[in-house]
Amino acid sequence: MVLAAKQTLSAKIGFSNPLLRRNPPSPSLQRPPPSLSFPSTALPKRTVLSLSRPLHLSSLRAESPVRCSAYEADKSEPQPIDAAAETKSEAAKKLKIGIYFATWWALNVVFNIYNKKVLNAYPYPWLTSTLSLAAGSLMMLISWAVGIVETPKTDFDFWKTLFPVAVAHTIGHVAATVSMSKVAVSFTHIIKSGEPAFSVLVSRFLLGETFPASVYLSLIPIIGGCALSALTELNFNMTGFMGAMISNLAFVFRNIFSKKGMKGKSVSGMNYYACLSMLSLLILTPFAFAVEGPQMWADGWQKALSEIGPQFVGWVAAQSVFYHLYNQVSYMSLDQISPLTFSVGNTMKRISVIVSSIIIFRTPVQPVNALGAAVAILGTFLYSQFIGLGCFWSNIVEDSKILSLRSNVSLTACHAGKALIRQDMECCSPMLSSLISVKTGSEGLDVDMCPQ
Repeated sequence: MVLAAKQTLSAKIGFSNPLLRRNPPSPSLQRPPPSLSFPSTALPKRTVLSLSRPLHLSSLRAESPVRCSAYEADKSEPQPIDAAAETKSEAAKKLKIGIYFATWWALNVVFNIYNKKVLNAYPYPWLTSTLSLAAGSLMMLISWAVGIVETPKTDFDFWKTLFPVAVAHTIGHVAATVSMSKVAVSFTHIIKSGEPAFSVLVSRFLLGETFPASVYLSLIPIIGGCALSALTELNFNMTGFMGAMISNLAFVFRNIFSKKGMKGKSVSGMNYYACLSMLSLLILTPFAFAVEGPQMWADGWQKALSEIGPQFVGWVAAQSVFYHLYNQVSYMSLDQISPLTFSVGNTMKRISVIVSSIIIFRTPVQPVNALGAAVAILGTFLYSQFIGLGCFWSNIVEDSKILSLRSNVSLTACHAGKALIRQDMECCSPMLSSLISVKTGSEGLDVDMCPQ
């Protein structure tokens, strides 16, 4: 009886007596345990915690009224950082950007040389501008048809938003070509380096935007340098000067329309410029026929062929193709670099075009004229640096609903966040490298001053 009672009790509570295991009862005394049903002890799913993944908590100091949250890591084990692989990846990225810049500058120099040669022999800038857009549109249509480039997914709203951008692009393109048909390539690009002044003035008086004092001060060398170059230009032409000025103004409005209207449009830089070229071609073609016309084109074509020879056809084809290629590479580079880096690259591009055109066409330049060009380009470079810093801080002020300034951030989080803010907010100036960090949260971004 005692053994049976002990065995029954063991079956009920789920263990056995070691003494009973040593002296098992005879089979005749064994009875099957009663069939009992116990309620399920499984925990609800919402209370089950995964112990295979580490749990991380993020918090700030107690005096800061913030909400702490927990999240489950995607990886159960921390992944080691391969310093060699990271360095190699960074080097490859810099090499890629360098190739973009070198290709962009080289294509732009070649375009300007052939474009000036064509305009010297065939002074019809409206047709020349039309052929440049037509060549680029044809190249992209073929690329889409054969699958070299993925066809962009666009709708009516996209083209409607792109229309004012295309109008401004068309005006700027034609005005720049008219300018180069009247004056030296170097002079046109010196005047076009004054575009930042137009950008600030239009944004200030038409859009009501404000800029730091350093930005306004950087306009002094830009305006002064352009004015000095214009006054000392040996072959000054008012039509050429006004063409460059109109081009500056048109491209400023193109950038404004593009910034305001194309946000959220998922089209790559290459396809964006292709669509822009096609729409600009449709806008420009009827005006080219009205201003110049087929009769003028035919007479001028025969004269150019008789003076230059068959190679003139190659010049026209080259300037048309290289115009599209250099613009396409510049838009593609925007997918890889920040607008601030792009602006600096654009300044260096102008220097390469000015120097190469002076050497190739043997343009006479006075020392005072060269000084004006150098001052204007220096002002453009300073502007690109100051406007990058100013726009960054203005973004912080405008987004104050989701951004807050805090201190006491850890050094590790600070340095880890600096690269993220430069990528997300597209700031890459060395002046910002010791200032910014980001700590992401469910409500947005927290921006902190970084300790060194």
